[in-house]
Amino acid sequence: QLQLVESGGGLVQPGGSLRLSCSASGFTLDYYAIAWFRQAPGKERKGVSCISGPDVSTYYADSVKGRFTISRDNAENTVYLQMNSLKPEDTAVYYCAAGPLCSPYMDYVQEYDYWGQGTQVTVSS
Repeated sequence: QLQLVESGGGLVQPGGSLRLSCSASGFTLDYYAIAWFRQAPGKERKGVSCISGPDVSTYYADSVKGRFTISRDNAENTVYLQMNSLKPEDTAVYYCAAGPLCSPYMDYVQEYDYWGQGTQVTVSS
């Protein structure tokens, strides 16, 4: 069974950091593009970042550039999202997704074939 599992979410104060993990089972992530999306209550799912397969190019939404870093460890079959300088507006459920390539439109959910169940990130004092 092909599955993605996110972990690493939690409650953090503004200015703090979290590292999210996206692990795969049933398939290897090496040649997949992996994207992170987030969805706040009552809002649409938005793209946050994406890392491509073989050439590991990275892409970020303007709202997280300079604060978030996406990376992959193929040996661990895991993609990470390091989130620094967190703000209350970063509060959302974060999802990872796998597809053939990073969509040129960051919010285009249809590009991705496999999705995780999500992990909650709450930024609050």
